[in-house]
Amino acid sequence: MDDKITERIRKTALMPISLAQKILLESLGLIGEQESTPLRSAAGRILARDYYSDMDVPPLNNSAMDGYAVLSGDLKSQSTTLKITQRIAAGQVGVQLSIGEAARIFTGAPLPESADAVVMQENCQVDGDSVKVLQKVQAGENLRLAGEDIKAGELLLNKGRRLLAQDIGLLASIGLTQLDVVRQIRVAVMTTGDELVHPGTSVKAGQIYNSNFYTLTSLLEALGAEVIDLGVVEDDFEGTKRALVSASEQADCVITTGGVSVGEEDHVKAAVEAIGHLDLWKLAIKPGKPFASGKLSRDNNRSVQFFGLPGNPVSAFVTFVLLVRPALLAMQGCKGNAPKSFHLSSGFSCRETAERQEYLRVIVVTGSNSSVLMLYDNQSSGAAASLSYSEGLAIVPPHSAVAIGDSLEYIPFSELLN
Repeated sequence: MDDKITERIRKTALMPISLAQKILLESLGLIGEQESTPLRSAAGRILARDYYSDMDVPPLNNSAMDGYAVLSGDLKSQSTTLKITQRIAAGQVGVQLSIGEAARIFTGAPLPESADAVVMQENCQVDGDSVKVLQKVQAGENLRLAGEDIKAGELLLNKGRRLLAQDIGLLASIGLTQLDVVRQIRVAVMTTGDELVHPGTSVKAGQIYNSNFYTLTSLLEALGAEVIDLGVVEDDFEGTKRALVSASEQADCVITTGGVSVGEEDHVKAAVEAIGHLDLWKLAIKPGKPFASGKLSRDNNRSVQFFGLPGNPVSAFVTFVLLVRPALLAMQGCKGNAPKSFHLSSGFSCRETAERQEYLRVIVVTGSNSSVLMLYDNQSSGAAASLSYSEGLAIVPPHSAVAIGDSLEYIPFSELLN
C-alpha cells in the first residue's frame, strides 16, 4: 500500500487489522540481551543462537526390539539353530559374534560387533542355550542405526525458536544442561479506572473487580514475561502520566487497559502523547476498536513499546492475542509465531457487518460427518464468561453477512494461547 494512503488511514480512519499488524511489527525494537538458563526451565524461552549437535544419536547401532542379534548370513534357510553366547541389556555392550552364534538382546541395547540384524523374539524358539530362528532375516532388520535420529554436526534448532517441551527433550538427547536464551521481556501492566478493586477487597457500590489484570498477567507469564505490577491508576491525567514515566523506566513494554477511548475520564491516550507518541489508534475490528500502540520516551533516548488495550474484558483479550502477543514474541526475535487458522462451516447466520472485521466467540460442534461453528449466545465485549465457554474466534470480514453453511475462518484459542 502507498505510504501516503497508509498515513491517511492512520490519522483519519479506522485501520484494518492487517495493516495495523504490519505497521506494528515493522516498528518494534528487539531485545538484544541474552542469558543462560537451565535446560529444565527453558520451555517457552526463545533461543539466542543456533544449536548444532556434536554427536550422533543414537551413538551406536542398537536393537529396535527384544529378540536375538544375529549375522544375517547365518540365516539362509527357513529354520536355523544358533548358539546363544551372550545376553545384552540396554546400557551394556556385548562382544563380537562369531558365525553360528546369537546374542539375546533387548530394546535399545547396542548391537554386538559383526551382528547386522535382530530377530524378534516372537519368531524364535529357545531350547537351553540354543535358539531356533524360524524365518529368514535381512541385513539391517529391526535395527536403529547410529546417527539415524541426529547426525553429528546437524543443525537442530534455529535462533529465534520458542522452545517446546519436545525441543527440551531433543537438546537433552545431546547432553546439554544450559541454554543461551533471550533475556526475559519485562512488561509493566497498568489498569485504569476509579471503579476497579482487586479480588479479596469488599466491593462497594459502583465498583467492580479488576479481572483484566489477572487475565493479562496470566497471558504474559505463559509467554515467559517478567510482569511488573503498576497497580490501578486513578482516572487523572497527571497521575496517569507519572505512572507511564515510572513504567518506562522499569520495563521493555508497557500495557494499559482502559482509558484509551475519547471520554472525559479517558486519560491514557493524552498522557502517552505527552511523553511519547502513538503509531496506531482505533482499529476496524469488533471487539477491540479503541486499541492503541506507540512508544514512550526514556531519558537515555531509548523508547519503550506501549500498548493501550480497551477496558472491556473481551476487547482486551482479543487485542492482546491478535496484536500484543505476536509483537512481544517478535521483540524477542521469535520467528513464525502467527497462529494457524482453519476453515469450518457456520452453524449460524448473522446480518451483514459494518466497516469493522468481527471476531465472534464460537464453539465447535462435531457431528457424524462434519464439524460446524456455533455462536456463543452473548457476544457483548463485556461478557468475560464467553471467553471461558467458547473454543475460539470466527472471523467475519467487513461488509459480510453469514448464512448457515458458509465457510468461516476460525482460530482456536489453542493457537492463540500456546
